[in-house]
Amino acid sequence: MLTADPTAAAGYRELRRAIRTEEPEQVLQRLRTMSVEVRLSIVDMIDRARMGHIGGDLSVTDILVTLFGAVLDVDPEQPTAPDRDRFILSKGHCAAALYSTLAHCGYFPASELATFMAPQSALNGHPNRRKVPGVETNTGPLGHGFPVAVGCALGARLRGDDSLTVVVLGDGEIQEGSNWEAAMAAGHYRLDRLYAVVDRNRLQQGARTEETVELDPLAAKWAAFGWEVREADGHDHAALLAAFAPSTSGRPVAVVARTVKGKGVSFIEDRVEWHHRVPDKQQVQAAIEELTR
Repeated sequence: MLTADPTAAAGYRELRRAIRTEEPEQVLQRLRTMSVEVRLSIVDMIDRARMGHIGGDLSVTDILVTLFGAVLDVDPEQPTAPDRDRFILSKGHCAAALYSTLAHCGYFPASELATFMAPQSALNGHPNRRKVPGVETNTGPLGHGFPVAVGCALGARLRGDDSLTVVVLGDGEIQEGSNWEAAMAAGHYRLDRLYAVVDRNRLQQGARTEETVELDPLAAKWAAFGWEVREADGHDHAALLAAFAPSTSGRPVAVVARTVKGKGVSFIEDRVEWHHRVPDKQQVQAAIEELTR
């Protein structure tokens, strides 16, 4: 199993201290900078591996950065601390975004990102909790991560601790029925320390979500299952921070995060063919130039 990078972990702790003491605009600038760094790592990882899910990775980046940068109470050097907050990436095919975020927070050396999807690498195409610190459960088969998150939130209640559980789902993923069974259970138990975030980029493998199985009115559906629903721009760190405020209703919180698949790279944005597609060398250079402007 990979182990923490002490230098990066110290930098992460400094970031968390700064977030508690700095002015809001300074905090937001730190998060924006981290998002650029994570996106650049994603492009490099997928270029090296010549495979991946770049569109979804780029759409979920700002959500992950906001969570790990400013919301979750976690320690990269103690990834299994009993009282830690739990994060589950149910849309596990977007592992590159998660690995990049974890590495930038110090869970393991950033140099390991170069091994993404290589033979015998710990950084598989889908997250593996036995190999990567910070991964709470193996995900990849869609519809599995959310039920596990409900179990984590119930477990926290039984333990009597105040930890958060946050799960991120793809919008195409929630066409799976297991997600709505999980949503119904969480609403029934009023798991107010559970957050479900929908990466609402409106694209899935092969088509738009509404052409495949219509999801709207999505917010109303979550509310009908007993959730407090918030909608936010999934690329606005300030809006995301507000969306992760404590529940005001004693119910679990659903965050419908409006995102753009491929965010940050114009020729990838909102294009269905970039679910699996890998950029060529010229496109990689163009992506880097756009991200670093």
